[in-house]
Amino acid sequence: MFAFALLLAAAPAPLPQQEGDTVTVRAPLPAAPQTPATLVAEPVAMMIATFDANGDAMVDRAELEEGVRRSFEAIDTAKTGKLRYIAFSDWAKRFLGDQHALPSPYEVDRDDDDAITLDELENHFSRLFARYDRDGDHLVSRGELLTYRTMPVDAQGPTAGRRPPKKEDAKKPGRGDGRGKDRRPDGRDAPPPDGDAPEPERAR
Repeated sequence: MFAFALLLAAAPAPLPQQEGDTVTVRAPLPAAPQTPATLVAEPVAMMIATFDANGDAMVDRAELEEGVRRSFEAIDTAKTGKLRYIAFSDWAKRFLGDQHALPSPYEVDRDDDDAITLDELENHFSRLFARYDRDGDHLVSRGELLTYRTMPVDAQGPTAGRRPPKKEDAKKPGRGDGRGKDRRPDGRDAPPPDGDAPEPERAR
C-alpha cells in the first residue's frame, strides 16, 4: 500500500493546456430518417389521452366528461353556454391542433342551430369513447387510441404504390426541359422574345 502511494506521488501531473493547442469539437450526428408510420393517433384521440387525470395511462368516462367540460369553458369565456362555429374553430385549433380537424361543428351540432352546447360536445365525445373502447371495459387505453394503418405513411404521404418518374416524363413540356414556360396552351411554341424574332419571308 505504501509503495502504491509512492507511485501515485511520483506520477507526473497533467500538463495544462498550452495556448494555441487545437481543440476538436465534433458536430452532432445527422438525424436519422423517420421510420414510416403504421401507428397513428387521430386528433381527438390525442385530446382524450390528455384527460388522464390520475396518470394511470387510462381514461374513464368521468375523466372524459371533466376534460371536455374544461376545454369548453376555456373557449366559452363569456359563459354563454354555447360555442358558435367560429368559436368552435378556435376550440378545435387549441385542443385538436387544427381548426379543420374532426369532429367538424356540423357533426357535433345535432339540432342545427349553428351553435354547440356543452351537452352536444359531451355527447359527441361519449360516442367517440364508445368507439375507442374496443374491449368494453369502460376505460380507454393508449393502445385503443391508436389507429393501425395498412399502408406506411411518412412525411411525404403513403409510401406504398409510388414509382419513380419515367424518363419520357422528363421530356414533356414543363418537366425539366426548360420549354414548358415557352409553350402556349395549345401546345405550340410561343414566339421568341422581342429582338429575336426572324424577319418575315419576303414575297418573291
